[in-house]
Amino acid sequence: MVPIVSQRENPTISSSPAGNGPHQSGPGPTLVDRAYDYLLTMLMSVEIAPGERIAIDTIARQLGISQTPVREALSQLEAERLVFKTTNVGYRASPQMTREEVRDLYTLRQLIEPYAAARAAELMTDESIALLQAIDRDMSDVVDGDARAYSRFAEADAALHRLIATGSGNRLIADTIERLHAHLHIFRALYRTNAPNEAAAEHRRIIDALVAHDAAAAEQAVRAHLERSQQRMDAALAIA
Repeated sequence: MVPIVSQRENPTISSSPAGNGPHQSGPGPTLVDRAYDYLLTMLMSVEIAPGERIAIDTIARQLGISQTPVREALSQLEAERLVFKTTNVGYRASPQMTREEVRDLYTLRQLIEPYAAARAAELMTDESIALLQAIDRDMSDVVDGDARAYSRFAEADAALHRLIATGSGNRLIADTIERLHAHLHIFRALYRTNAPNEAAAEHRRIIDALVAHDAAAAEQAVRAHLERSQQRMDAALAIA
């Protein structure tokens, strides 16, 4: 299975601009990295629910580290608007996105992700193609109705969009897409809006275009996928 990892864990992914700490590369994971990745996973899996208070001492005990790296990780997540800090309370997970915010998010994704896919298609390396093929295999194994289908598909989905973002060669675009996808992933986890079989077919068209280094086809495939994804999201919200 393709795991969800932050950019810092993947040596093939470029670091963000200086000063944008959460995604800087290094010789190995630091304690702050460990705390950041642990908290990010908890947030994206909704084990820490939107609006829920985050107990720093509890997280530190769970990781077997001091509270200092946990605080630093939370500061980084706050910069990404995944958590927020209030006086005399501490950190909480950010509130659930509204329907209007989700629609605005899709509008922004449509502006940048098709472009990123076109650039990524032009820059595909053998290593990236191998990763794409692993993602495709993992998605092909997911069946609608499987109790574990959502989490497995979500992992592969996140890996694909991250590869496109970083493969674009534009660090600012990559960072923006990474943050947008984290917020959307949390919203999807609450509403279960993914349709693994349908979305996997859309992703396969994206992957085929990337592997073929076909920039125009990759751009169009991502645009079509985002349109269908938003339609699925709207349908889920209509009955929520």
